[in-house]
Amino acid sequence: MFGEGLIKGLTITWKSLIGKKITVLYPDEIYSLPDRFHGKFRFDKDACISCGMCVRACPNKVITLETEKVAKKKRILKYEMDIKYCLFCGLCVESCPKDALGYEKDFEMCQYKWEKLPMVFVDEEPLPAEEKERLEEEAKKAAEAKKAAQEAAKAKAAEDASQGKEG
Repeated sequence: MFGEGLIKGLTITWKSLIGKKITVLYPDEIYSLPDRFHGKFRFDKDACISCGMCVRACPNKVITLETEKVAKKKRILKYEMDIKYCLFCGLCVESCPKDALGYEKDFEMCQYKWEKLPMVFVDEEPLPAEEKERLEEEAKKAAEAKKAAQEAAKAKAAEDASQGKEG
């Protein structure tokens, strides 16, 4: 029949005119976002163990991580994401073993200047040499105290076992 496509198109148009509206007036109303929405990144410095898994998982090399080792522990000096190259694929978030990296439901990340685009989560100076030495000495003392406590516990257990056999 001639005009069959036109009739199909007009029926779809009339249904959408009569049906429920799905558009929201954005600045005044905010659409509810799903739980797994990939928006602005959040970073928990205390949960991060500086393993670098997120850096290696990123396909565009967006994440910059700089660390220093102090008393057998890594300390984060710099954690930065250059958002202008980010795909928001979520590989970095999935690879984090301690859930230190995640998403917020904020999608308004526009900036007027390019210089403001990188998200700097941590930017600290390296510790001075004196502070590093002090922290390493404290760690050594703590390790020695722990070892002495373990040896004392073993000796007490051995003593209790020998008294149990005698009695």
